[in-house]
Amino acid sequence: MASEQLTNVMALLRGNRLPDDAPLADLRQWLETFATVTPPAEDVTCVPVEGGAGGVPAEWVTAEDARDDAAVLYLHGGGYALGSIATHRRLAGEVSRATGTKVLLIDYRLAPEHPYPAAVDDAAAAYRWLLDQGHAPKRLAISGDSAGGGLTVATLLALRDQGIPLPACAVPISPWVDMEASAESYTTCADIDPMVSQTGIKRFADWYLAGGDLRTPYASPLHGDLSGLPPMLVQVGEAEVLRDDSTRLVERARAAGVDATCEVAPDCPHVFHALPGVPEAEEALARLGQFVRDHLAP
Repeated sequence: MASEQLTNVMALLRGNRLPDDAPLADLRQWLETFATVTPPAEDVTCVPVEGGAGGVPAEWVTAEDARDDAAVLYLHGGGYALGSIATHRRLAGEVSRATGTKVLLIDYRLAPEHPYPAAVDDAAAAYRWLLDQGHAPKRLAISGDSAGGGLTVATLLALRDQGIPLPACAVPISPWVDMEASAESYTTCADIDPMVSQTGIKRFADWYLAGGDLRTPYASPLHGDLSGLPPMLVQVGEAEVLRDDSTRLVERARAAGVDATCEVAPDCPHVFHALPGVPEAEEALARLGQFVRDHLAP
């Protein structure tokens, strides 16, 4: 049964959802406004990386007492067309707290101004920068939400194909991994998802791929060869149209020999981890944190 806090937030989300055909500028402003009412916790520090991470604008987001010999590369969500460091500082701070590590939050280039593969190139560049700074792969993890969750898997594929040592683990949150938006949950959850729709997803896919192949593995990692990827924890809400992207991703990862687990949180919406004060979010973050702690070298 959903907590009272989650029930209230779900109603609030339904009442403030923008139409699927809203102008891109309005969608971007909506997400930026959300960030102003959910700032990072007081014990979280945010320090810009001078010159960027491999040339990509980046910020270290660190909760109190986080270890500095390990790091999580965090890739924000927003359909590859929205979002920024500013919109995801709070969530990155909570990931830092849960994992006990500092978090590198990046501003990868956005579509439609910078379509695929700009986001993948930027995420891979930021990871290579972490290696160049002396971070050992066994003390690195990659995580991200929504499009950033899909980008997490796409980045792993790109790094593997480039022969670059992979991180110790990965945690995609509500990942978007299929540009075709073909999952059954797009229909079965259409009436209960307060945030995302199949129509909206396809619009973002058009912006990102700019007419390219919807099954390109670095954009739709569900259709890629997932062999050789590190242990992966996928967390998703039961009440979101993207739910089956997660379950199918884990099924295919396991079939490819990857140690992959999917947690489906009852009654929860898309990227519920970002909802402050919601018990379900706190519980999921705690499990995310424990997973990363268990896999990072001491």
